[in-house]
Amino acid sequence: MSVLRTIEQKIEALVEGVFGRAFRTNVQPVELARKLVKEMDDHRAVSVSRIYVPNEYTVYLSSQDREQFTTYEDSLRLELQEYLAEHARREGFVMLSEPLVLVTTDADLDVGEFGISTRMAQRGRALRPDEPSGLEPAATMVYRSAPAEDAGAVSESAWLAGDGARHELTSQTVVLGRSRECDIQVSDTNVSRRHAELRREGASYWIVDLDSTNGTEVNGRRTARAKLEPGDRITLGSTELVFER
Repeated sequence: MSVLRTIEQKIEALVEGVFGRAFRTNVQPVELARKLVKEMDDHRAVSVSRIYVPNEYTVYLSSQDREQFTTYEDSLRLELQEYLAEHARREGFVMLSEPLVLVTTDADLDVGEFGISTRMAQRGRALRPDEPSGLEPAATMVYRSAPAEDAGAVSESAWLAGDGARHELTSQTVVLGRSRECDIQVSDTNVSRRHAELRREGASYWIVDLDSTNGTEVNGRRTARAKLEPGDRITLGSTELVFER
């Protein structure tokens, strides 16, 4: 069993246990974990040879939501930091330091709403020449707690199978192409360096062509953007991948 899966199960166990009882109708820790990972993925900075991601994450909660787990806040922060660190290792991302999760109260948020802001924090050391210099915080994103009936859709797994491998889709966006910097590298000379992007939007997955040279096909039809269903065949150059969930 992978370390990532173990961490996910630990967080979900918290939801079912002490945290779960506290958050029955409010923001859930597992939602925080998934949105923190989304923010990491959405704020990647590509250098010459590395992909940098934020190392500082501030979570904003309503006073009612934060009061639900005041006694367990330190433990939850450690779990979230561990979750972010493992995701970064798994995706090959680089951080300027180990991730830090901060929690604060925002009086403008309602129960079930939470905000996340990110930044790349230098933390008292000089930057190397290839490290990103834009250390200003990113805009705060505000999320609403998902309804209970949507929980299964959020946690459903999906894969791309083909080219001798099976890739689990764990990020909000996955770039496919010939470049080593892509999330899924396709060793095909007919595939562009950044050929296409697979995006998760709510419970749906979409394939989006990134102005590639030879285009992207779904089930034999060329497309710029298409919603994917299980079993759909995605063709990049001369390589075929099958979408599964």
